[in-house]
Parts: sequence; structure tokens; C-alpha cells
Amino acid sequence: MLDAIGEFFRDRLQVSDDSQDTQEAVRLAAAALLFEAAMSDYDLGGEERSMIQQLVREQFDLSDEEASALATLAQEQVRESTGLHGFTSMINQHWSEQQRLNLVEQMWRVVYADGRLDDHELHLMRKIQRLLHIPHKDFVSAKLRHKPG
Repeated sequence: MLDAIGEFFRDRLQVSDDSQDTQEAVRLAAAALLFEAAMSDYDLGGEERSMIQQLVREQFDLSDEEASALATLAQEQVRESTGLHGFTSMINQHWSEQQRLNLVEQMWRVVYADGRLDDHELHLMRKIQRLLHIPHKDFVSAKLRHKPG
């Protein structure tokens, strides 16, 4: 997986320094979790896809083309993955609690992009909360901040 990620970023984002491979892998893992959130209700809508591209573009300071390429690769990684552990482990190793909480905030934005929360989405978000070691009170606060009026 790391080789594919490094090749992706070197080819598409002109990253040539191998020391950045890990950072790029963490970005990919974060984008993949956003897709996990979007697809957990078995309906990846256009508003969710657009939201993910906007979030990765803003968070990682990417161009539209780079954000689209990262989102495409992240979606492929989700299809090929056998679970969340690989993504969450990478993030836990390299991101602070605040960065992980920010990711959960973004995931709630993706979940609510279609205006509703279904049981599969809630189940996934609870699992992510535990895997990313997010305090329950912060998890609930993030959920309420992004819940549609």
C-alpha cells in the first residue's frame, strides 16, 4: 500500500521526497475514512463526494485536480480494504488527538451531507470514535455541531 501511495503522490502531486511518503499515506488514510463514512449507508451520493473533495482540498491545501485524484485513490483503497484498522492505525501513529478530532468533525459533515443519519452511519461513527481514541464528549459535541437543524 505504501508503494502505491508514494507513487501516486510522486506522479500526480510532484512529491519527490521519500520522507513524505508517510505523511501522504496518512492523508490517504484520512480521505479513505471520509469515503467509509460516505459509503456506510450504501449510497454514495454526489453531495457526499463533493463534500469529501472539498474537505481534502481545504485540509491538505490541494488544487481541485489533486483533491480529485486523492479522492479517487482513497475510494479505491476503501474498496480494496478489509477493514478500518489499517487506516485508523496510520492516523493514530501520526496525528495528535486534535487532528483526529478534526477528522471526526469532517466525517460528521460527510455523514450529514445528505441531510440524514442512518443506523449504519451511526454504527461506523461509533466504531471510528473508539478506534481513533476520541473522548465520548468530544464525539457527541462534534455530532451535534454538524446535525442538520
